[in-house]
Amino acid sequence: MPHEVRGVVAREKNAPVSLETVLVPDPGPGEALVRVRACGVCHTDLHYRDGGITDDFPFLLGHEAAGVVEAVGPDVTDVAVGDFVILNWRAVCGRCRACRRGRPWYCFDTHNARQPMTLADGTVLSAALGIGAFADKTLVAAGQCTKVSPQAEPAVAGLLGCGVMAGLGAALNTGQVGRGDSVAVIGCGGVGNGAIAGARLAGATTVIAVDIDDRKLEWARKLGATHTVNGTRQDVVEAVRELTGGHGADVVIEAVGRPETYQQAFYARDLAGTVVLVGVPTPEMRLELPLLDVFGRGGALKSSWYGDCLPSRDFPMLIELYRQGRLDLAGFVSERIGLTDVEAAFEKMHRGEVLRSVVQL
Repeated sequence: MPHEVRGVVAREKNAPVSLETVLVPDPGPGEALVRVRACGVCHTDLHYRDGGITDDFPFLLGHEAAGVVEAVGPDVTDVAVGDFVILNWRAVCGRCRACRRGRPWYCFDTHNARQPMTLADGTVLSAALGIGAFADKTLVAAGQCTKVSPQAEPAVAGLLGCGVMAGLGAALNTGQVGRGDSVAVIGCGGVGNGAIAGARLAGATTVIAVDIDDRKLEWARKLGATHTVNGTRQDVVEAVRELTGGHGADVVIEAVGRPETYQQAFYARDLAGTVVLVGVPTPEMRLELPLLDVFGRGGALKSSWYGDCLPSRDFPMLIELYRQGRLDLAGFVSERIGLTDVEAAFEKMHRGEVLRSVVQL
């Protein structure tokens, strides 16, 4: 029998979201019903609302979430009723060529729940990133649930479901930041500050935060930046070089997703250094670099999908580091809000007033 819950829905492009009655089915084979405890307001949800990802309206928004498993379908063995879980949007298949090669974080056949959630009139909803967690309950594939310690605060734990994990993973997994490295991060929103926290965690001695907003640079300092550069007042490339002995950083992480900031990242790295692109560009963007510079500077140019994370490996480990006081996940939470406050949270995010608003249920 369907569960009648509240959910935040984007009915049409560029229109304000609304709180609607949503019908959530009981879980079928391979699925799990999760009572949502908290869900972060991520920029991706705003992209969905504005039609920047697909046109499959209406959308049930929300994806950066943690909750408690309320029911599971047949053949589900990895999670059980009562487990506290973080939701992820890349449930690996275990069968594709990436999984068979031992690189499941590149899985080419990630999956979601098969049954749709609907509005009360039967209209099928598109769940944001296959999750739809701005709701009292949601239906996901069981593989989208990763069990973690129930002692973690839901508002904090859920942040690993998307943006903060993307940043942490860009430093720890993709960039492979090591002890004593110098790191520059361009763009200090949720993802960029996640990368700063990851660089600090990995033992980088110089962590340079770059942004054009002094408020974001102050957040970056609190999360581990040793130096800050405001791109409106300083030449970014020259400033990073000056802070790294004239050489450039060992790892530069671009968390904006624009050609001009990627060029800054490319030239702000040391010879044989690494550039990591974790900011998401739009389809029309193009990058032009002299091929001789690409060859002559050596090193690596990488893109980072979801921080190249493997939720079953990374989520429990990072939650344990948080519980030990070694990873300040709580520092990302700017405010705690309700389901009726999501539209206002989008406006605050657009104005750069918050690092993360988190819906608590």
